[in-house]
Amino acid sequence: MAHSSGPGPGAPGGGDGGRSRSRSRSRFRSRFRLGYRPDDEASPSHRWWVLCVVALAQLMVVLDATIVNIALPSAQQALGFSNGNRQWVVTAYALAFGSLLLFGGRLSDLIGRRRAFLIGLVGFAVASAIGGGAPSFEVLVFARAVQGLFGALLAPAALSVLTTTFSDPKERAQAFGVYGAIAGAGGAVGLLLGGLLTEYLDWRWCLYVNLLFAFIAFLGGLRLLSPGRRSGRVTLDIPGTVVVSGGLFCIVYGFANAERQGWSAVGTWVTLLAGVVLLVVFVWWQRRTAHPLLPLRVVADRDRGASYLAMFISGAGLFGVFLFLTFYLQRTLMYSPVKTGVAFLPMVVAIMATSVITTNILIPRVGPRPIVPAGMLLCGGSMAWLTALDQHSGYGAHVLPPLLVIGVGLGIIFGAGLNLATAGVKDYDAGVASAMVNTSQQVGGSIGTSLLNTLATSAATRYLVGRPPTAAVEAQAQLHSFMVAYWWSAGFFAVGFVVTVLLYRSGVPESLSSNPNAPAA
Repeated sequence: MAHSSGPGPGAPGGGDGGRSRSRSRSRFRSRFRLGYRPDDEASPSHRWWVLCVVALAQLMVVLDATIVNIALPSAQQALGFSNGNRQWVVTAYALAFGSLLLFGGRLSDLIGRRRAFLIGLVGFAVASAIGGGAPSFEVLVFARAVQGLFGALLAPAALSVLTTTFSDPKERAQAFGVYGAIAGAGGAVGLLLGGLLTEYLDWRWCLYVNLLFAFIAFLGGLRLLSPGRRSGRVTLDIPGTVVVSGGLFCIVYGFANAERQGWSAVGTWVTLLAGVVLLVVFVWWQRRTAHPLLPLRVVADRDRGASYLAMFISGAGLFGVFLFLTFYLQRTLMYSPVKTGVAFLPMVVAIMATSVITTNILIPRVGPRPIVPAGMLLCGGSMAWLTALDQHSGYGAHVLPPLLVIGVGLGIIFGAGLNLATAGVKDYDAGVASAMVNTSQQVGGSIGTSLLNTLATSAATRYLVGRPPTAAVEAQAQLHSFMVAYWWSAGFFAVGFVVTVLLYRSGVPESLSSNPNAPAA
């Protein structure tokens, strides 16, 4: 009779109990060893906590695009920079963020979503600390650019974590409803938080507050996200990265330059033309290279492509709402920064509620084709409604109703767009697919802000021609410029209606009625 060399079943660590404990220790070690990646990013009991962590990181990135706007006058007074240089505090963030998003998304696929998420959080927090303590304008601009760089890594990593964590269609709808609400409402939250921090503390706290967000999200990510492993199918496309980053940089910079120097400036058109050429070259290269940065299979799907365009168009219109309605509330109705932020809260609530309803009830039943175009119509109609605002308009009777309609429309667009833009992609493409969502919204916002601001400024200048330069005339010129911006925003959403009607398929997408990682993307 053979004898075992190990302890018997009744001995500590022996028999089935020993083997069970050994397997448990092995699983524990493998879970926290680099190279392990389970099918999901988190265990079933942890996935809703993962949503909280991801949502907090996304809120930090989104609100940082607007929170600094409220603090700019105070920062300008403290650091002594000119009006001409003021826009660089915003533009530096947009340039780095918008141009590096695709690279950040592919890098998260390459090094692992958890690692990219944590690195992005740490880098964003360090840059925020530098910006908050900036002794000069140059340091502040540098810090904002570094924020954008790490935000370009963090944002797609966060969304790809969500994409791979929630595979069940019902749970995915719930998770993306929350995420879409934050993506749509974060800008308004930034206005409110920026007003509170600037008025009751100091403008520097608009940057320091990111340290709190990042610290909580980092601890959560460190505890809840699995280390993951790099996919053997992912290789970084260096030429494609350089070309597309340069192209996106030129596009964002070109529109920012148009806002500052005008559309007649040679630098504006040269930069924009260079951006278009580089993006064309990028598409050509992606068709030829064996390891593309943005595989065309990601954007070739009709529902996914329609979602990217919907995010682009709504991004342009959304930033227009925040910019010009903020001007109207503060300059015409003489609201304080805090009161302005509070005025946007009903829209935030409408976005959040509608986004959750859209992803959980409407899309699973009827699909995106009748829903997203309806959201575009609601947004476009509310923009046209805002053109009726004048110097004697009141908030409750005239501002609040269209603001609520905008919230409902944006909630529909963001709820459906964010879900469908990443549905059906393979795990090894989740990062770059998520990056395309953020790229679409960010570039759309940059273009919309610059274009609308330029059009509004030109409209105000034309209105003043031949009229006496009195305070009443100047106030009316300002209102006229807002009206022109609202009409152009309505036009953006009208284009969005046509695009989404034509591109979205009828019916419920297969990727939302089964495991989204199952179909080839």
